[in-house]
Amino acid sequence: MQVALLTTRINGLTDHFKSNIKDHHSRRGLLHMVSQRRKLLDYLKRRNSDRYRTLIDRLGLRSDSDCDRVRLTCA
Repeated sequence: MQVALLTTRINGLTDHFKSNIKDHHSRRGLLHMVSQRRKLLDYLKRRNSDRYRTLIDRLGLRSDSDCDRVRLTCA
């Protein structure tokens, strides 16, 4: 749930930066959210790799080639 909410906020900020290129303060917040999402995903990957793969697929966070690479390292 937290990863999905962070992903939504990250996608919103990414669109925001297309029209507000010089908004460095919000960019700092974006980097913090990306880092927090990465930590949550790393935790999930360690605890339950099947749920991790399902979540990545549902949120569309990685391309197919990245998912194959992750599956090879998780197996």
